[in-house]
Amino acid sequence: MITPKKLVPWLVEQNMPAVAVTDRNNLFGALEIALATSGAGIQPIMACCFDVTDGTPRSDPTRASIYAQNDVGYQRLMLLSSLAYLESTDGVPQLHRKHLLEKTDGLILLTGGESGSVAAHLKKDRLADARTELATLASAYPSRCYVEITRHGTPGELKCEAGLVDLAYELDLPLVATHDTRFLKPEDAQAHDALMCIANGEYLGQEDRSRVASSQYLKTSAEMKALFEDLPEAICNTSEIANRCAVKAETHDPILPGFASEGTTEIDELRRQSQEGLDARLEAAAKLYADREAYTKRLEYELSVIERMGFPGYFLIVSDFIKWAKEQDIPVGPGRGSGAGSLVAWSLLITDLDPLEYDLLFERFLNPERVSMPDFDVDFCMDGRDRVIDYVAERYGRERVSQIITYGTMAAKAVVRDVGRVLGHPYGFVDRIAKLIPFEIGMTLSQAMSQEAELKQLYDDDDEVRALLDLALRLEGLARNAGKHAGGVVIAPSKLTDFTPLYCEEGSDSTVTQLDKDDVEAAGLVKFDFLGLRTLTIIDWAVKTVNRARAKNGEAPLVLEKLPMDD
Repeated sequence: MITPKKLVPWLVEQNMPAVAVTDRNNLFGALEIALATSGAGIQPIMACCFDVTDGTPRSDPTRASIYAQNDVGYQRLMLLSSLAYLESTDGVPQLHRKHLLEKTDGLILLTGGESGSVAAHLKKDRLADARTELATLASAYPSRCYVEITRHGTPGELKCEAGLVDLAYELDLPLVATHDTRFLKPEDAQAHDALMCIANGEYLGQEDRSRVASSQYLKTSAEMKALFEDLPEAICNTSEIANRCAVKAETHDPILPGFASEGTTEIDELRRQSQEGLDARLEAAAKLYADREAYTKRLEYELSVIERMGFPGYFLIVSDFIKWAKEQDIPVGPGRGSGAGSLVAWSLLITDLDPLEYDLLFERFLNPERVSMPDFDVDFCMDGRDRVIDYVAERYGRERVSQIITYGTMAAKAVVRDVGRVLGHPYGFVDRIAKLIPFEIGMTLSQAMSQEAELKQLYDDDDEVRALLDLALRLEGLARNAGKHAGGVVIAPSKLTDFTPLYCEEGSDSTVTQLDKDDVEAAGLVKFDFLGLRTLTIIDWAVKTVNRARAKNGEAPLVLEKLPMDD
Protein backbone atom coordinates (compact mmCIF):
# COMPACT_ATOMS: atom_id res chain seq x y z
CA MET A 1 0.00 0.00 0.00
CA ILE A 2 2.96 2.38 0.32
CA THR A 3 3.32 4.42 -2.87
CA PRO A 4 6.20 6.83 -3.58
CA LYS A 5 3.68 9.70 -3.61
CA LYS A 6 2.76 8.95 0.03
CA LEU A 7 6.15 7.67 1.20
CA VAL A 8 8.27 10.71 0.31
CA PRO A 9 6.30 13.35 2.33
CA TRP A 10 6.36 11.02 5.35
CA LEU A 11 10.15 10.59 5.07
CA VAL A 12 10.65 14.34 4.77
CA GLU A 13 8.39 14.96 7.77
CA GLN A 14 10.41 12.43 9.82
CA ASN A 15 13.81 13.79 8.68
CA MET A 16 14.78 10.34 7.43
CA PRO A 17 18.11 10.52 5.54
CA ALA A 18 17.68 7.24 3.64
CA VAL A 19 15.15 4.53 2.83
CA ALA A 20 15.41 0.96 1.55
CA VAL A 21 12.38 -0.46 -0.24
CA THR A 22 12.73 -4.24 -0.35
CA ASP A 23 9.82 -5.53 -2.41
CA ARG A 24 9.39 -9.28 -2.58
CA ASN A 25 11.38 -10.86 -5.43
CA ASN A 26 10.86 -7.81 -7.66
CA LEU A 27 12.26 -4.37 -8.44
CA PHE A 28 9.05 -3.08 -10.06
CA GLY A 29 9.25 0.29 -8.34
CA ALA A 30 13.05 0.67 -8.08
CA LEU A 31 13.46 3.53 -10.57
CA GLU A 32 10.25 5.33 -9.57
CA ILE A 33 11.17 5.19 -5.88
CA ALA A 34 14.80 6.20 -6.52
CA LEU A 35 13.74 9.26 -8.51
CA ALA A 36 11.04 10.27 -6.02
CA THR A 37 13.24 9.97 -2.93
CA SER A 38 16.49 11.40 -4.33
CA GLY A 39 14.50 14.33 -5.71
CA ALA A 40 13.50 15.08 -2.11
CA GLY A 41 17.07 14.79 -0.81
CA ILE A 42 16.61 11.28 0.61
CA GLN A 43 19.05 8.49 -0.25
CA PRO A 44 17.31 5.56 -1.96
CA ILE A 45 18.77 2.12 -1.19
CA MET A 46 18.27 -0.47 -3.92
CA ALA A 47 17.23 -3.76 -2.33
CA CYS A 48 15.07 -6.85 -2.74
CA CYS A 49 13.68 -9.52 -0.39
CA PHE A 50 13.94 -12.96 -2.00
CA ASP A 51 12.11 -16.20 -1.41
CA VAL A 52 15.02 -18.66 -1.50
CA THR A 53 14.74 -22.34 -2.42
CA ASP A 54 17.29 -25.15 -2.48
CA GLY A 55 15.35 -26.83 -5.29
CA THR A 56 14.19 -29.73 -3.12
CA PRO A 57 10.57 -30.69 -3.89
CA ARG A 58 8.05 -29.62 -1.23
CA SER A 59 10.67 -27.75 0.78
CA ASP A 60 9.46 -24.44 2.22
CA PRO A 61 11.32 -21.41 0.89
CA THR A 62 13.20 -19.18 3.30
CA ARG A 63 13.85 -15.47 2.90
CA ALA A 64 16.88 -13.23 2.57
CA SER A 65 17.21 -9.55 1.72
CA ILE A 66 19.95 -8.29 -0.58
CA TYR A 67 21.09 -4.67 -0.73
CA ALA A 68 23.14 -3.13 -3.56
CA GLN A 69 26.25 -1.24 -2.47
CA ASN A 70 27.38 -0.01 -5.88
CA ASP A 71 26.74 -0.33 -9.62
CA VAL A 72 28.18 -3.85 -9.73
CA GLY A 73 25.83 -4.90 -6.93
CA TYR A 74 22.82 -3.25 -8.58
CA GLN A 75 23.51 -5.03 -11.87
CA ARG A 76 23.68 -8.32 -9.98
CA LEU A 77 20.49 -7.50 -8.06
CA MET A 78 18.62 -6.94 -11.34
CA LEU A 79 19.85 -10.29 -12.62
CA LEU A 80 18.88 -12.11 -9.38
CA SER A 81 15.38 -10.63 -9.49
CA SER A 82 15.08 -11.76 -13.12
CA LEU A 83 16.25 -15.29 -12.28
CA ALA A 84 13.64 -15.56 -9.51
CA TYR A 85 10.95 -15.31 -12.20
CA LEU A 86 12.67 -16.85 -15.23
CA GLU A 87 13.77 -20.04 -13.42
CA SER A 88 10.48 -20.55 -11.57
CA THR A 89 8.95 -23.92 -12.40
CA ASP A 90 5.47 -23.45 -10.94
CA GLY A 91 4.81 -19.76 -11.57
CA VAL A 92 5.82 -18.79 -8.02
CA PRO A 93 8.97 -16.61 -8.06
CA GLN A 94 11.82 -18.11 -6.05
CA LEU A 95 15.58 -17.59 -6.15
CA HIS A 96 17.70 -20.73 -6.15
CA ARG A 97 20.12 -20.82 -3.23
CA LYS A 98 23.14 -21.32 -5.52
CA HIS A 99 22.56 -17.85 -7.04
CA LEU A 100 22.39 -16.32 -3.56
CA LEU A 101 25.87 -17.63 -2.71
CA GLU A 102 27.76 -16.78 -5.91
CA LYS A 103 29.06 -13.50 -7.38
CA THR A 104 28.22 -11.46 -4.30
CA ASP A 105 30.56 -8.50 -4.97
CA GLY A 106 28.80 -5.21 -4.26
CA LEU A 107 26.00 -6.87 -2.29
CA ILE A 108 25.03 -6.86 1.39
CA LEU A 109 23.02 -9.77 2.82
CA LEU A 110 20.44 -9.61 5.61
CA THR A 111 19.62 -13.09 6.89
CA GLY A 112 15.83 -12.83 6.76
CA GLY A 113 14.97 -12.68 10.46
CA GLU A 114 12.47 -15.33 11.56
CA SER A 115 11.80 -16.22 7.90
CA GLY A 116 15.47 -16.82 7.06
CA SER A 117 17.35 -20.07 6.63
CA VAL A 118 19.22 -19.71 9.95
CA ALA A 119 15.97 -19.21 11.87
CA ALA A 120 14.43 -22.21 10.08
CA HIS A 121 17.02 -24.44 11.80
CA LEU A 122 16.61 -22.70 15.16
CA LYS A 123 12.82 -23.22 15.09
CA LYS A 124 13.50 -26.97 14.86
CA ASP A 125 16.16 -26.83 17.61
CA ARG A 126 18.98 -27.64 15.16
CA LEU A 127 21.57 -25.28 16.63
CA ALA A 128 24.60 -26.86 14.91
CA ASP A 129 22.88 -26.63 11.51
CA ALA A 130 21.93 -23.01 12.21
CA ARG A 131 25.58 -22.21 13.07
CA THR A 132 26.82 -23.92 9.89
CA GLU A 133 24.24 -22.08 7.76
CA LEU A 134 25.14 -18.68 9.19
CA ALA A 135 28.85 -19.37 8.71
CA THR A 136 28.15 -20.30 5.07
CA LEU A 137 26.27 -17.04 4.48
CA ALA A 138 28.99 -15.01 6.22
CA SER A 139 31.65 -16.69 4.06
CA ALA A 140 29.72 -15.87 0.85
CA TYR A 141 29.30 -12.23 1.99
CA PRO A 142 32.57 -11.43 3.82
CA SER A 143 32.09 -8.39 6.08
CA ARG A 144 28.73 -7.88 4.33
CA CYS A 145 26.48 -10.29 6.23
CA TYR A 146 24.08 -8.93 8.87
CA VAL A 147 21.98 -11.04 11.24
CA GLU A 148 18.48 -9.65 10.91
CA ILE A 149 16.14 -9.26 13.89
CA THR A 150 12.44 -8.36 13.62
CA ARG A 151 9.89 -7.81 16.39
CA HIS A 152 6.36 -8.12 15.09
CA GLY A 153 5.33 -10.25 18.06
CA THR A 154 4.94 -13.57 16.22
CA PRO A 155 5.58 -16.94 17.93
CA GLY A 156 8.37 -17.70 15.44
CA GLU A 157 10.27 -14.55 16.43
CA LEU A 158 9.98 -15.35 20.11
CA LYS A 159 11.35 -18.85 19.53
CA CYS A 160 14.41 -17.92 17.47
CA GLU A 161 15.51 -14.39 18.48
CA ALA A 162 17.77 -15.45 21.35
CA GLY A 163 19.46 -18.04 19.13
CA LEU A 164 20.03 -15.49 16.35
CA VAL A 165 21.58 -12.99 18.79
CA ASP A 166 23.81 -15.65 20.37
CA LEU A 167 25.04 -16.90 16.98
CA ALA A 168 25.75 -13.35 15.81
CA TYR A 169 27.93 -12.72 18.87
CA GLU A 170 29.57 -16.14 18.57
CA LEU A 171 30.54 -15.63 14.91
CA ASP A 172 31.29 -11.92 15.42
CA LEU A 173 28.62 -10.79 12.98
CA PRO A 174 26.66 -7.54 13.22
CA LEU A 175 22.97 -7.49 14.17
CA VAL A 176 20.49 -5.25 12.35
CA ALA A 177 16.93 -4.32 13.30
CA THR A 178 14.37 -4.28 10.48
CA HIS A 179 10.62 -3.90 10.28
CA ASP A 180 8.48 -5.68 7.69
CA THR A 181 6.39 -2.66 6.72
CA ARG A 182 3.21 -3.18 4.65
CA PHE A 183 1.32 0.10 5.10
CA LEU A 184 2.22 3.66 6.00
CA LYS A 185 0.17 4.51 9.09
CA PRO A 186 -1.63 2.53 11.85
CA GLU A 187 -5.02 3.63 10.49
CA ASP A 188 -4.22 1.88 7.16
CA ALA A 189 -4.30 -1.57 8.79
CA GLN A 190 -7.90 -2.41 7.84
CA ALA A 191 -7.44 -1.23 4.25
CA HIS A 192 -4.33 -3.39 3.92
CA ASP A 193 -6.26 -6.32 5.34
CA ALA A 194 -8.85 -5.81 2.60
CA LEU A 195 -6.08 -5.55 -0.01
CA MET A 196 -4.73 -8.95 1.08
CA CYS A 197 -8.23 -10.45 0.84
CA ILE A 198 -8.60 -9.07 -2.69
CA ALA A 199 -5.23 -10.55 -3.68
CA ASN A 200 -5.93 -13.95 -2.12
CA GLY A 201 -9.63 -14.30 -2.98
CA GLU A 202 -10.61 -14.29 0.71
CA TYR A 203 -13.17 -12.42 2.87
CA LEU A 204 -12.57 -10.10 5.79
CA GLY A 205 -14.96 -12.20 7.90
CA GLN A 206 -12.94 -15.40 7.37
CA GLU A 207 -11.09 -16.79 10.39
CA ASP A 208 -8.58 -18.96 8.49
CA ARG A 209 -7.00 -16.45 6.16
CA SER A 210 -3.71 -14.65 5.56
CA ARG A 211 -3.05 -11.71 7.86
CA VAL A 212 -0.23 -9.40 8.87
CA ALA A 213 0.26 -7.78 12.26
CA SER A 214 -1.47 -4.44 12.85
CA SER A 215 1.96 -3.15 13.95
CA GLN A 216 3.39 -3.46 10.43
CA TYR A 217 3.13 0.23 9.65
CA LEU A 218 6.17 2.40 8.91
CA LYS A 219 7.56 3.11 12.35
CA THR A 220 9.43 6.29 13.27
CA SER A 221 13.05 6.28 14.45
CA ALA A 222 11.87 6.82 18.02
CA GLU A 223 9.48 3.86 17.83
CA MET A 224 12.20 1.58 16.44
CA LYS A 225 14.70 2.69 19.08
CA ALA A 226 12.16 1.99 21.79
CA LEU A 227 11.34 -1.42 20.29
CA PHE A 228 15.03 -2.42 20.28
CA GLU A 229 16.27 -0.49 23.33
CA ASP A 230 18.00 -3.64 24.59
CA LEU A 231 19.92 -4.04 21.29
CA PRO A 232 21.09 -0.49 20.43
CA GLU A 233 23.76 -1.81 18.03
CA ALA A 234 21.00 -3.35 15.88
CA ILE A 235 19.57 0.16 15.39
CA CYS A 236 22.99 1.76 14.78
CA ASN A 237 23.73 -0.78 12.05
CA THR A 238 20.79 0.45 9.96
CA SER A 239 22.74 3.70 9.48
CA GLU A 240 25.90 1.73 8.78
CA ILE A 241 24.19 -0.16 5.94
CA ALA A 242 22.83 3.12 4.53
CA ASN A 243 26.35 4.57 4.56
CA ARG A 244 27.70 1.52 2.75
CA CYS A 245 25.12 1.71 -0.04
CA ALA A 246 25.95 4.35 -2.65
CA VAL A 247 23.94 3.46 -5.74
CA LYS A 248 20.52 4.29 -7.11
CA ALA A 249 18.56 3.42 -10.20
CA GLU A 250 19.16 6.32 -12.59
CA THR A 251 17.74 7.72 -15.80
CA HIS A 252 19.77 7.53 -19.01
CA ASP A 253 19.52 9.07 -22.44
CA PRO A 254 18.15 6.62 -25.02
CA ILE A 255 20.71 3.97 -26.02
CA LEU A 256 19.85 2.61 -29.45
CA PRO A 257 20.74 -0.95 -30.42
CA GLY A 258 23.13 -1.14 -33.37
CA PHE A 259 21.90 -2.16 -36.80
CA ALA A 260 24.30 -4.72 -38.24
CA SER A 261 25.36 -3.78 -41.77
CA GLU A 262 28.60 -5.26 -43.10
CA GLY A 263 31.33 -2.92 -44.29
CA THR A 264 29.37 0.34 -43.97
CA THR A 265 28.18 2.81 -41.35
CA GLU A 266 24.55 3.11 -40.32
CA ILE A 267 24.12 6.51 -41.97
CA ASP A 268 25.64 5.29 -45.25
CA GLU A 269 23.36 2.25 -45.17
CA LEU A 270 20.36 4.49 -44.45
CA ARG A 271 21.29 6.79 -47.36
CA ARG A 272 21.62 3.84 -49.73
CA GLN A 273 18.34 2.21 -48.71
CA SER A 274 16.48 5.54 -48.72
CA GLN A 275 17.68 6.51 -52.21
CA GLU A 276 16.94 3.10 -53.68
CA GLY A 277 13.55 3.05 -51.97
CA LEU A 278 12.66 6.56 -53.20
CA ASP A 279 13.60 5.67 -56.77
CA ALA A 280 11.37 2.59 -56.60
CA ARG A 281 8.48 4.59 -55.08
CA LEU A 282 8.66 7.35 -57.72
CA GLU A 283 8.95 4.85 -60.54
CA ALA A 284 5.92 2.93 -59.28
CA ALA A 285 3.96 6.16 -58.92
CA ALA A 286 5.07 7.30 -62.39
CA LYS A 287 6.23 10.66 -61.05
CA LEU A 288 7.55 13.02 -63.74
CA TYR A 289 11.28 13.72 -63.79
CA ALA A 290 10.54 17.37 -62.99
CA ASP A 291 9.00 16.29 -59.67
CA ARG A 292 12.16 14.56 -58.51
CA GLU A 293 14.09 17.65 -57.47
CA ALA A 294 11.61 18.39 -54.65
CA TYR A 295 11.81 14.77 -53.46
CA THR A 296 15.62 14.72 -53.62
CA LYS A 297 15.92 17.97 -51.63
CA ARG A 298 13.44 16.76 -49.02
CA LEU A 299 15.22 13.39 -48.71
CA GLU A 300 18.62 15.05 -48.23
CA TYR A 301 17.21 17.41 -45.59
CA GLU A 302 15.58 14.59 -43.61
CA LEU A 303 18.71 12.43 -43.77
CA SER A 304 20.85 15.30 -42.46
CA VAL A 305 18.48 15.79 -39.50
CA ILE A 306 18.38 12.05 -38.77
CA GLU A 307 22.18 11.88 -38.88
CA ARG A 308 22.61 14.95 -36.67
CA MET A 309 20.16 13.59 -34.06
CA GLY A 310 21.79 10.14 -34.09
CA PHE A 311 18.79 8.07 -35.22
CA PRO A 312 19.88 6.24 -38.42
CA GLY A 313 19.80 2.88 -36.60
CA TYR A 314 16.23 3.45 -35.41
CA PHE A 315 14.93 3.94 -38.97
CA LEU A 316 16.87 0.91 -40.24
CA ILE A 317 15.55 -1.36 -37.47
CA VAL A 318 11.90 -0.34 -38.00
CA SER A 319 12.26 -0.66 -41.77
CA ASP A 320 13.84 -4.10 -41.41
CA PHE A 321 11.01 -5.69 -39.40
CA ILE A 322 8.30 -4.03 -41.50
CA LYS A 323 9.88 -5.28 -44.74
CA TRP A 324 10.13 -8.76 -43.22
CA ALA A 325 6.46 -8.68 -42.22
CA LYS A 326 5.41 -7.65 -45.74
CA GLU A 327 7.57 -10.39 -47.26
CA GLN A 328 5.77 -12.90 -44.98
CA ASP A 329 2.37 -11.60 -46.20
CA ILE A 330 1.58 -10.14 -42.76
CA PRO A 331 -0.62 -7.04 -43.25
CA VAL A 332 1.00 -3.82 -42.01
CA GLY A 333 -0.77 -0.50 -41.49
CA PRO A 334 -0.05 2.37 -43.90
CA GLY A 335 1.34 4.51 -41.10
CA ARG A 336 -0.31 6.97 -38.75
CA GLY A 337 0.62 9.82 -36.49
CA SER A 338 3.45 12.24 -37.18
CA GLY A 339 5.68 9.50 -38.66
CA ALA A 340 3.66 9.72 -41.88
CA GLY A 341 5.32 13.09 -42.47
CA SER A 342 8.70 11.49 -43.16
CA LEU A 343 9.86 10.94 -46.75
CA VAL A 344 12.62 8.65 -45.46
CA ALA A 345 9.96 6.50 -43.78
CA TRP A 346 7.99 6.35 -47.06
CA SER A 347 11.14 5.43 -48.99
CA LEU A 348 11.98 2.65 -46.49
CA LEU A 349 8.43 1.17 -46.73
CA ILE A 350 7.78 2.11 -43.06
CA THR A 351 4.76 4.16 -44.21
CA ASP A 352 2.67 4.04 -47.38
CA LEU A 353 1.73 7.73 -47.67
CA ASP A 354 3.69 10.13 -49.85
CA PRO A 355 4.22 13.11 -47.50
CA LEU A 356 4.86 15.58 -50.34
CA GLU A 357 1.62 14.68 -52.08
CA TYR A 358 -0.34 15.45 -48.89
CA ASP A 359 1.87 18.33 -47.72
CA LEU A 360 2.85 16.60 -44.45
CA LEU A 361 5.57 18.10 -42.24
CA PHE A 362 8.68 16.14 -41.24
CA GLU A 363 9.22 18.51 -38.28
CA ARG A 364 6.08 17.14 -36.60
CA PHE A 365 7.99 13.85 -36.32
CA LEU A 366 11.61 14.89 -35.80
CA ASN A 367 12.64 18.40 -34.89
CA PRO A 368 16.26 19.32 -34.11
CA GLU A 369 14.94 22.25 -32.03
CA ARG A 370 13.05 19.81 -29.76
CA VAL A 371 15.12 16.66 -29.30
CA SER A 372 13.00 13.58 -28.60
CA MET A 373 13.04 9.97 -29.70
CA PRO A 374 11.29 9.16 -32.98
CA ASP A 375 8.26 6.98 -32.34
CA PHE A 376 6.58 5.00 -35.10
CA ASP A 377 3.27 3.43 -34.09
CA VAL A 378 3.30 0.36 -36.33
CA ASP A 379 0.08 -1.59 -36.81
CA PHE A 380 0.26 -5.28 -37.66
CA CYS A 381 -2.46 -7.78 -38.39
CA MET A 382 -3.53 -9.28 -35.06
CA ASP A 383 -2.79 -12.80 -36.28
CA GLY A 384 0.75 -11.96 -37.44
CA ARG A 385 2.00 -9.53 -34.81
CA ASP A 386 3.59 -12.16 -32.56
CA ARG A 387 5.49 -13.61 -35.54
CA VAL A 388 7.06 -10.19 -36.16
CA ILE A 389 8.10 -9.88 -32.50
CA ASP A 390 9.57 -13.38 -32.70
CA TYR A 391 11.55 -12.36 -35.80
CA VAL A 392 12.96 -9.32 -33.97
CA ALA A 393 13.95 -11.49 -30.99
CA GLU A 394 15.71 -13.92 -33.34
CA ARG A 395 17.37 -11.10 -35.29
CA TYR A 396 18.77 -9.14 -32.33
CA GLY A 397 19.07 -11.89 -29.71
CA ARG A 398 16.42 -13.15 -27.32
CA GLU A 399 18.40 -11.88 -24.33
CA ARG A 400 18.05 -8.35 -25.79
CA VAL A 401 14.37 -8.25 -26.77
CA SER A 402 11.35 -8.18 -24.49
CA GLN A 403 7.83 -6.92 -24.25
CA ILE A 404 6.98 -4.38 -21.56
CA ILE A 405 5.06 -4.85 -18.34
CA THR A 406 1.90 -2.94 -17.54
CA TYR A 407 0.24 -2.64 -14.16
CA GLY A 408 -3.49 -2.96 -13.73
CA THR A 409 -4.71 -0.52 -11.10
CA MET A 410 -7.80 -0.45 -8.92
CA ALA A 411 -9.97 2.01 -10.80
CA ALA A 412 -13.16 3.43 -9.27
CA LYS A 413 -15.71 0.83 -10.43
CA ALA A 414 -13.36 -2.12 -9.98
CA VAL A 415 -12.26 -1.20 -6.46
CA VAL A 416 -15.88 -0.81 -5.33
CA ARG A 417 -16.69 -4.29 -6.64
CA ASP A 418 -13.52 -5.76 -5.05
CA VAL A 419 -14.14 -4.18 -1.66
CA GLY A 420 -17.83 -5.10 -1.74
CA ARG A 421 -16.89 -8.74 -2.33
CA VAL A 422 -14.34 -8.99 0.51
CA LEU A 423 -16.80 -7.30 2.88
CA GLY A 424 -19.27 -10.05 2.00
CA HIS A 425 -22.01 -7.84 0.56
CA PRO A 426 -24.53 -9.38 -1.89
CA TYR A 427 -23.80 -8.85 -5.58
CA GLY A 428 -26.92 -6.73 -6.14
CA PHE A 429 -26.00 -4.32 -3.33
CA VAL A 430 -22.49 -3.77 -4.72
CA ASP A 431 -23.67 -3.64 -8.35
CA ARG A 432 -26.10 -0.83 -7.55
CA ILE A 433 -23.28 1.30 -6.10
CA ALA A 434 -20.82 0.50 -8.91
CA LYS A 435 -23.36 1.40 -11.61
CA LEU A 436 -23.74 4.90 -10.13
CA ILE A 437 -20.09 5.62 -10.96
CA PRO A 438 -19.93 7.33 -14.42
CA PHE A 439 -18.18 5.27 -17.09
CA GLU A 440 -15.45 7.77 -18.04
CA ILE A 441 -11.69 7.33 -18.49
CA GLY A 442 -9.87 8.58 -15.40
CA MET A 443 -13.02 8.72 -13.26
CA THR A 444 -12.31 8.65 -9.51
CA LEU A 445 -14.59 7.90 -6.57
CA SER A 446 -14.29 11.49 -5.33
CA GLN A 447 -15.35 12.82 -8.73
CA ALA A 448 -18.21 10.33 -8.91
CA MET A 449 -19.58 11.44 -5.54
CA SER A 450 -19.42 15.09 -6.56
CA GLN A 451 -21.14 14.40 -9.92
CA GLU A 452 -23.74 11.82 -8.93
CA ALA A 453 -26.22 13.09 -6.36
CA GLU A 454 -27.68 9.62 -5.75
CA LEU A 455 -24.24 8.17 -4.91
CA LYS A 456 -23.53 11.03 -2.50
CA GLN A 457 -26.96 10.56 -0.91
CA LEU A 458 -26.31 6.85 -0.38
CA TYR A 459 -22.91 7.68 1.16
CA ASP A 460 -24.50 10.16 3.58
CA ASP A 461 -27.52 8.04 4.55
CA ASP A 462 -26.36 4.41 4.53
CA ASP A 463 -23.67 3.31 7.01
CA GLU A 464 -22.82 0.18 4.99
CA VAL A 465 -22.36 2.16 1.77
CA ARG A 466 -20.20 4.71 3.62
CA ALA A 467 -17.99 1.95 5.11
CA LEU A 468 -17.59 0.35 1.68
CA LEU A 469 -16.72 3.61 -0.09
CA ASP A 470 -14.36 4.79 2.67
CA LEU A 471 -12.42 1.54 2.36
CA ALA A 472 -12.48 1.73 -1.45
CA LEU A 473 -11.12 5.30 -1.33
CA ARG A 474 -8.05 4.08 0.59
CA LEU A 475 -7.30 1.39 -2.04
CA GLU A 476 -8.24 3.30 -5.20
CA GLY A 477 -5.36 3.65 -7.67
CA LEU A 478 -3.14 0.95 -6.13
CA ALA A 479 -1.59 -1.65 -8.44
CA ARG A 480 -3.75 -4.75 -8.65
CA ASN A 481 -1.88 -7.03 -11.04
CA ALA A 482 0.91 -7.14 -13.60
CA GLY A 483 0.36 -7.91 -17.27
CA LYS A 484 1.79 -7.35 -20.73
CA HIS A 485 1.68 -3.98 -22.50
CA ALA A 486 -0.49 -4.06 -25.63
CA GLY A 487 2.25 -3.10 -28.06
CA GLY A 488 5.50 -2.04 -26.40
CA VAL A 489 8.70 -3.93 -27.19
CA VAL A 490 12.24 -2.94 -26.18
CA ILE A 491 15.43 -3.86 -28.03
CA ALA A 492 18.52 -3.41 -25.86
CA PRO A 493 22.08 -2.77 -27.12
CA SER A 494 23.33 -5.54 -24.78
CA LYS A 495 21.55 -8.06 -22.56
CA LEU A 496 18.35 -6.66 -21.06
CA THR A 497 19.33 -7.26 -17.44
CA ASP A 498 22.02 -4.57 -17.85
CA PHE A 499 19.12 -2.09 -17.93
CA THR A 500 16.05 -3.66 -16.35
CA PRO A 501 15.08 -6.73 -14.33
CA LEU A 502 12.73 -9.15 -16.10
CA TYR A 503 9.39 -10.66 -15.14
CA CYS A 504 7.54 -13.73 -16.36
CA GLU A 505 3.77 -14.04 -15.99
CA GLU A 506 2.45 -17.12 -14.26
CA GLY A 507 1.67 -19.78 -16.87
CA SER A 508 3.69 -18.01 -19.59
CA ASP A 509 7.17 -18.52 -20.97
CA SER A 510 7.48 -15.04 -22.52
CA THR A 511 9.34 -12.37 -20.58
CA VAL A 512 8.42 -8.77 -19.97
CA THR A 513 10.43 -6.00 -18.33
CA GLN A 514 9.82 -5.33 -14.64
CA LEU A 515 9.89 -1.59 -15.40
CA ASP A 516 6.80 -0.12 -17.08
CA LYS A 517 6.85 1.83 -20.35
CA ASP A 518 7.81 5.16 -18.75
CA ASP A 519 10.48 3.73 -16.45
CA VAL A 520 11.98 1.46 -19.10
CA GLU A 521 12.51 4.46 -21.40
CA ALA A 522 13.91 6.48 -18.50
CA ALA A 523 16.39 3.63 -17.91
CA GLY A 524 17.74 4.17 -21.45
CA LEU A 525 15.92 1.51 -23.46
CA VAL A 526 14.20 2.42 -26.73
CA LYS A 527 10.56 1.35 -27.08
CA PHE A 528 9.14 0.12 -30.37
CA ASP A 529 5.37 -0.15 -30.81
CA PHE A 530 4.11 -3.42 -32.32
CA LEU A 531 0.35 -2.93 -32.23
CA GLY A 532 -2.01 -5.74 -33.13
CA LEU A 533 -4.93 -4.32 -35.09
CA ARG A 534 -7.98 -6.49 -35.66
CA THR A 535 -9.12 -4.10 -38.44
CA LEU A 536 -6.09 -5.07 -40.55
CA THR A 537 -6.93 -8.74 -40.07
CA ILE A 538 -10.53 -8.21 -41.19
CA ILE A 539 -9.45 -6.12 -44.21
CA ASP A 540 -7.02 -8.91 -45.16
CA TRP A 541 -9.83 -11.50 -44.95
CA ALA A 542 -12.05 -9.24 -47.06
CA VAL A 543 -9.41 -8.75 -49.79
CA LYS A 544 -8.71 -12.49 -49.95
CA THR A 545 -12.46 -13.23 -50.16
CA VAL A 546 -12.91 -10.69 -52.98
CA ASN A 547 -9.92 -12.07 -54.87
CA ARG A 548 -11.16 -15.66 -54.65
CA ALA A 549 -14.37 -14.52 -56.35
CA ARG A 550 -12.40 -12.49 -58.91
CA ALA A 551 -10.17 -15.45 -59.71
CA LYS A 552 -13.23 -17.57 -60.49
CA ASN A 553 -14.45 -14.88 -62.91
CA GLY A 554 -11.06 -14.46 -64.53
CA GLU A 555 -10.70 -10.89 -63.19
CA ALA A 556 -7.45 -9.25 -62.03
CA PRO A 557 -6.95 -9.34 -58.26
CA LEU A 558 -7.76 -6.33 -56.12
CA VAL A 559 -4.59 -4.66 -54.76
CA LEU A 560 -5.59 -2.66 -51.71
CA GLU A 561 -2.62 -0.27 -51.90
CA LYS A 562 -3.60 0.76 -55.43
CA LEU A 563 -7.14 1.85 -54.56
CA PRO A 564 -7.47 5.61 -55.18
CA MET A 565 -7.71 7.63 -51.98
CA ASP A 566 -11.04 9.08 -53.14
CA ASP A 567 -12.58 5.64 -53.88
